[in-house]
Amino acid sequence: ADALGAALREAEAAGAPDSEATYYAAALSALEGLSEAAGIGAEDRERRKSAWEQAYRRTPHGQPVVLE
Repeated sequence: ADALGAALREAEAAGAPDSEATYYAAALSALEGLSEAAGIGAEDRERRKSAWEQAYRRTPHGQPVVLE
């Protein structure tokens, strides 16, 4: 919550509109900052993103997505 609040305040200070796109960008920024603080770098995030994309593409509609 603190990271998201800080990202939203930064967006507001930069003049970003109060919109879903601004909220999404702030949430993404906050999550990336938290993952970096936890030692998860951009390369690892990209690998995880790819694994999720492969998993949801092979998952039948209505079924839970499972990572192998």
